[in-house]
Amino acid sequence: MTFELQSPLDMHIHLREGAMLKTVAPLSAGTFAGGVVMPNLVPPVDSLARLQAYREEVLAGVGDAVFEPYMTLFFRNYTREELEAARDHVIGIKLYPAGVTTNSEAGVAVLEEAEPTMAIMEELSIPLLVHGESGGFVMDREHEFLSVYEHIATRFPQLTIIMEHITTASALALLDRFEKLHATVTLHHLLVTLDDVAGGLLDPHLFCKPIPKRPEDRSALLAAALAAHPRLMFGSDSAPHPVDQKECCGCAAGVFTAPIAVQVLVELFEAHDRLDRLQDFISGNAQRIYGLHPPEKTVLLEKADFTVPARYGDVVPIKAGQTLSWSLSGS
Repeated sequence: MTFELQSPLDMHIHLREGAMLKTVAPLSAGTFAGGVVMPNLVPPVDSLARLQAYREEVLAGVGDAVFEPYMTLFFRNYTREELEAARDHVIGIKLYPAGVTTNSEAGVAVLEEAEPTMAIMEELSIPLLVHGESGGFVMDREHEFLSVYEHIATRFPQLTIIMEHITTASALALLDRFEKLHATVTLHHLLVTLDDVAGGLLDPHLFCKPIPKRPEDRSALLAAALAAHPRLMFGSDSAPHPVDQKECCGCAAGVFTAPIAVQVLVELFEAHDRLDRLQDFISGNAQRIYGLHPPEKTVLLEKADFTVPARYGDVVPIKAGQTLSWSLSGS
């Protein structure tokens, strides 16, 4: 048995820089036709020159693979001239509340001070991508941030807003209230809850931000993904860290899913008899929402066991050592 996907897209991916990029970028490019590349580097990608240089590094890292990096700028107060110059080079601008996640210290501290830039983005049709968490109790951070989404969507009704890596049923419910509001969801938030992370011995390779939530939240997200909810897109939020930064005190936040995301999604959708909706979830919705025309790329999978490697370079993937029921054809 085989299954084909046409131009699958990862609408939220961390490729890092330097040696780590050289390890992980080919793994994403092996199964995706393109990906939305996050800008929270050190220093952040917050200028057109920095963005263009980073894009060239990404392209060098993927080599001859068919892969289009859709670039983002780190949110700051940009001038109209800066945004007009960047518009044709970016898929959107990523807003991080200050300090909520990896390398977000330079993020937005006062929302009102960000609104002049949002107004220009609305005029220029540049999407706003948001890491939507407050500074509150860890399980409540996404829910508390929903009022911020409501405020932005009401204040700027023509601004395309992407709620990144949603984790709660309440965030999902908000999608249907505003025409320009959309969301991404990760593989790991479709698979695990907080109990998998910390219910027994702590599993550092499942620790991420936003933290996985309750079983009812996972169930709601999974149902929406399996139905290919028209405002929901796949975005892995695959976030590699060296093993010594994961298996330690002060564990870094991030789950590395890029090498096996497509295989696990096929396994998951098949288990629920919804393979017919996977193409829209992993590509069709994103193409429509963003108006994308990704490179043509056929990813062929076969029903054959595949054992997930213990490591890719110095990074431990999700499901390391486990056997999947689907593999890439020829692998």
